[in-house]
Amino acid sequence: VQSLFALTLGPAFVWVGIQHFVNPAFFEPIVPAVLGNPLFWVYASGGVEMALGAGMIVQSSRRIAGYSTAAFLVILYWANLNMWLNEIPLSGTTFSTPAHIARAVAQLVMIVMAVYIAQRFDTTEQEEKKV
Repeated sequence: VQSLFALTLGPAFVWVGIQHFVNPAFFEPIVPAVLGNPLFWVYASGGVEMALGAGMIVQSSRRIAGYSTAAFLVILYWANLNMWLNEIPLSGTTFSTPAHIARAVAQLVMIVMAVYIAQRFDTTEQEEKKV
């Protein structure tokens, strides 16, 4: 299950990270204004997403990638919350409250998956050290 989660999240994160560079204008509107320079934050978060995704794919880095991904998703939710509270449209569409709730639930599921991946690797490494 751990590998399935890692090999689901990993490529998805790499793909979304690439999209930050291919179509940054899509992501710019949800960057909180207080951060300034939305293009910088879109590129920065895209780079982080690609690195985290690669870390999930490579088995030896899943522990650190899992914990890092969970932390990143908590921080990243700020942009989704900004979109929700300020009714910011993406590609001309404003999400409904149920859609925002579904996004929040999806974010939580990904956080749980990432922590599970990391904890599973913590347990595996500890067992290997005992042997």
